[in-house]
Amino acid sequence: MFEIRADAPATTVRSPSPLVFAVFIAALLACGLYAVFVAGPAMRTVAAERLSQAIADETKGFCEKFGMRSGTAEFLKCSDELATIRQKQTERDRAADQGIL
Repeated sequence: MFEIRADAPATTVRSPSPLVFAVFIAALLACGLYAVFVAGPAMRTVAAERLSQAIADETKGFCEKFGMRSGTAEFLKCSDELATIRQKQTERDRAADQGIL
């Protein structure tokens, strides 16, 4: 057990120096700026490339399922029609988000 003595020195709680807080805030600010100006655009670019690749794979799979091989005129027409359908769906989604539909 612990003994408490009347003549024991009192312990004091020290607060961190303002410099520690300033360094911490500066580090947070640096991380935030990095995320906004460096990592953010790179992540958006990668996401856009993945979306484009996913759409291309989906189009190829759909059109080839119905016998339209890649590189043929039928495949081109099929992919154009799918692009039109996707565009119309995007417009409907935007209109619904705005409360128009």
